[in-house]
Amino acid sequence: MTDVLVDAPAERGIGHAVRRGLSGVAQLWLLAVIVAVWEVWTRTAGSPSFPPPSQILKELWDLYFSGPADHFFLTEQARTDFAPSLKNLFTGWALAGVAGVVLGLAIGRFRVAGLIVLPPLHFLRSIPPPTLIPFLLAVLDIGTPLQVTTIVFGVVWPVLLNTIDGVRSVDRLQLETARVFGITGARRLFRVVLPSAAPKIFAGLRVSLGFALILMVISELVGFGQGIGAHIIDAQHSFEMTQMWAGIVLLGILGCLFNLVFHLVERWALAWHGAARRNR
Repeated sequence: MTDVLVDAPAERGIGHAVRRGLSGVAQLWLLAVIVAVWEVWTRTAGSPSFPPPSQILKELWDLYFSGPADHFFLTEQARTDFAPSLKNLFTGWALAGVAGVVLGLAIGRFRVAGLIVLPPLHFLRSIPPPTLIPFLLAVLDIGTPLQVTTIVFGVVWPVLLNTIDGVRSVDRLQLETARVFGITGARRLFRVVLPSAAPKIFAGLRVSLGFALILMVISELVGFGQGIGAHIIDAQHSFEMTQMWAGIVLLGILGCLFNLVFHLVERWALAWHGAARRNR
């Protein structure tokens, strides 16, 4: 009986790993089928606007990843496009994340503040960020200030609303227990409220990261700056369709990569939360 009890978790772990492996294989198989259909269809159609994936990937490699080894195989074009795009994206996302968490904590903890502040915030949230670009062009310099402001305004809302919801969802029993043990003020905020709200805060940050990538491209398309989005629109104006599609595919790859990295960070940061749920 003891051997069975000891081996059961290991068997469940192996079974879970096998299921995850099969799921990954199924996803790759579906992706391979989609790419193959795309390749056949585009070569059959022969449209200059829709090059086959093989040409797009070759263009992507030549354009961005065929550089010297001492520059991590990045070309000059890659350094020109990646640096401003990623700087603006992560600067805007980080500023929006900090602002969303701080405001969300304040509004979530103080009901009166929520009643006063939430109506105008909901009004601002309803404004599509790209519609503010003409105004931002008039009051800000073309380039980084406009792009970062556009990203911040567009991505702060998922973090803000998820933080408010997370803070208001904290178990009252936990708050009362903390009060009984003399944990009040800032200590209660950092030891009880923030850990309890962390899963929803991370969910808001993940959603906002995807929005940040979208708004980065939109701001570059109209902001007359440098970056991946600007290169895509330049290629379109020059009728370099393969280069344009290479930029589009690159954005898809970056989105998947960001999501994967964030997922790993989230799992590491919230490992205690998963263990607590399993124990319950």
